[in-house]
Amino acid sequence: MVKNRHESLGLTDEHVLDMYKHMLLARKLDERMWLLNRAGKIPFVISCQGQEASQIGASFALDRTKDYTSPYYRDLGVVLAFGMTAKELMLSAFAKAEDPNSGGRQMPSHFGQKKNRILTQSSPVTTQVPHAVGVALAAKMEKKDIASFVTLGEGSSNQGDFHEGLNFAGVHKLPVITMVENNQYAISVPFEKQIASENVSKRAESYGMPGVTVDGNDPLAVYEEVKKARERAMDGEGPTLIETVAYRFTAHSSDDDDRQYRESSEVDEAKKNDAIITFAAYLKEIGVLTEEVENELRSDIDNIVNEATDYAENAPYPEPESALKYVYEE
Repeated sequence: MVKNRHESLGLTDEHVLDMYKHMLLARKLDERMWLLNRAGKIPFVISCQGQEASQIGASFALDRTKDYTSPYYRDLGVVLAFGMTAKELMLSAFAKAEDPNSGGRQMPSHFGQKKNRILTQSSPVTTQVPHAVGVALAAKMEKKDIASFVTLGEGSSNQGDFHEGLNFAGVHKLPVITMVENNQYAISVPFEKQIASENVSKRAESYGMPGVTVDGNDPLAVYEEVKKARERAMDGEGPTLIETVAYRFTAHSSDDDDRQYRESSEVDEAKKNDAIITFAAYLKEIGVLTEEVENELRSDIDNIVNEATDYAENAPYPEPESALKYVYEE
């Protein structure tokens, strides 16, 4: 990275340090969840590891006081940046009554929180795209100065919801930013067996919007493109499709065995570009992340993760009768 590159993007030293803190918190929370799953304490994990830079870079380019986000199941970084806490995410992982997403009713990573404008999602992939487009349509009809931000994996960009949502957004010039987090695998299917075109962003042209592919391991590059997309949306120029290219470090989920479809050497090679390491190196080079600051940051994050784990593990489960709540009219 070019020295002090963040300043040319209008970011302060405090901004980029906060970006790194969010990236590291997402990683440490995710790693803890895997350990808890392997210990038999939580049922399921679907990981963000390898995609934190895309998620945090994009979120910091938005107005998180008023923009809406429709995340997909890997977006631990996005929902943390939008205001969901580590404690709330752990409550969801443990399926406890205080889980703000669903009160312990849905599987983990089905994010949703009204106060932070995080739209709830369903298990079928890509259903969040038409929802985000609907928010953008409402914003345009009500003349509200907000953007709608939606994410998905490259595998689910082959679903009908993606095409219908983007087509509608393009026709009506809606303020929606669609970010495809290309992590190279749709469960076990590699990118080259999913999509015939060179990349996902090429599809943008047929929907009448700009499309760009960016290095998903570079949070500043992602920030720059999402910022441009938001400015376009606010100027009434309509939607943008952004593809971030990174790599999924873990198996698809805690129930998947990725050894069946990829070599461990491939994963090891991808980890050489781990944004947690490369972005930290940039911050150290410019003097923002000193040894003292890094030690303090890691200590704070360890405390946050430990406190969130302890609280969620000891919190009560929902009452069995609550399973019928919101199902029948009361």
